[in-house]
Amino acid sequence: MFRPTVVHAHCDLFCGVYDPAQAKIEAMSVLKSAEKYQDSDDEVFRARAISIKEERAELVKHHLMVLWADFFDESHRSDFPNLDDLFWRGIHQAGVAKKSMDPADGQKLIDLIDEIADIFWQTEKAQGSGVYPPS
Repeated sequence: MFRPTVVHAHCDLFCGVYDPAQAKIEAMSVLKSAEKYQDSDDEVFRARAISIKEERAELVKHHLMVLWADFFDESHRSDFPNLDDLFWRGIHQAGVAKKSMDPADGQKLIDLIDEIADIFWQTEKAQGSGVYPPS
């Protein structure tokens, strides 16, 4: 008899496709939304900028958590001893940027994602699962 099992993954199928670019695109939206907020005096527009920024920051947290938990394994943690701390700081910074309208907080988030991407692309595993390798 077939019994349904609940499983969780970043997609409906364990596809094996990972790339820090997902988090970076959302982080860039966080930064740009904060900049546009600062440049506007239209309260309706500013409210929309806040809402979009908060939504995108939450997506950054999601994408980083998936990458950390599903892509990186024990050998990566040995090869890159700062990996766990880097991800913690990135996820934490996404929360900071979510609460802040300071573009500098969005830029800090992008910088941390760039550090994560650098490690990601150094792994052999990334060659078969990444989408946008650095040029």
